[in-house]
Amino acid sequence: MAAQNTNDQPQTPPFDPRIEAKLGVPIKNIIAVASGKGGVGKSTVSVNLAVSLARTGAQVGLLDADIYGPNIPIMMGVDEMPPVEEGKLIPAEAHGVRFMSMGFLLPPEQALIWRGPMLHKAIQQLFSDVRWGELDYLVVDLPPGTGDAQLSLAQIAPLTGGLIVTMPQMVSVADARRGAAAFEQLEVPILGVVENMSGEIFGSGGGETAASELGATLLGTVGLDADVSASGDLGVPIVAARPESDAARTFSVLAHKVVAQLRAVSGGNQPQLRIV
Repeated sequence: MAAQNTNDQPQTPPFDPRIEAKLGVPIKNIIAVASGKGGVGKSTVSVNLAVSLARTGAQVGLLDADIYGPNIPIMMGVDEMPPVEEGKLIPAEAHGVRFMSMGFLLPPEQALIWRGPMLHKAIQQLFSDVRWGELDYLVVDLPPGTGDAQLSLAQIAPLTGGLIVTMPQMVSVADARRGAAAFEQLEVPILGVVENMSGEIFGSGGGETAASELGATLLGTVGLDADVSASGDLGVPIVAARPESDAARTFSVLAHKVVAQLRAVSGGNQPQLRIV
């Protein structure tokens, strides 16, 4: 059970009925976190969003779909997954979040040089061969760019919505537009934009610009903070390490806004009682 933040009030999560209908797994929402380029802190946002959602009492999973650079195990502080049970991979668990990564399945020094079909199969197995259990939210950390992984994920699983992460600079905003365009082509609703590493060094305002151009909502602005990156290196996300910090509070607010956006795009759907 996730450790609940006493400042958060658990709510009935929105419900995307397409997921269980297609995948046969009891997952209510899938949130894809993307960026047009690498180095913008997408994985940091994914990890802290997942932990923030878990701190509301929700059942949360985190899928590291960044096949070529699977860093989630480092950021969650776990270097191996539990033993396989009845032919199924069992997610690791830390900070109230269940998570799976290709980083558990390959030696850390091994480079992946995979073509599209192999990548597609790997992503499919991270859904079909993993015993996720019931989840209110599955956060998917996508690789940067707009390539095969994004296409494969959209083909394999109904994505309830996508989140775009950008840095303040215009060059990052330009790439964020491409990431958003990929979501639109794949018919994935854009939940909003997050500006990361905002402040004196990289400037500010890029997230607002991107959101305005995309007709989307700026869901949060995360300031450049050395503690955020240091906590990730130590395997304790800032939301868990320093929940009272400004960065942690920003991620907590982001989690609530993401849920509100999910509710909006799903039309407020709630789970229906099934009689078996």
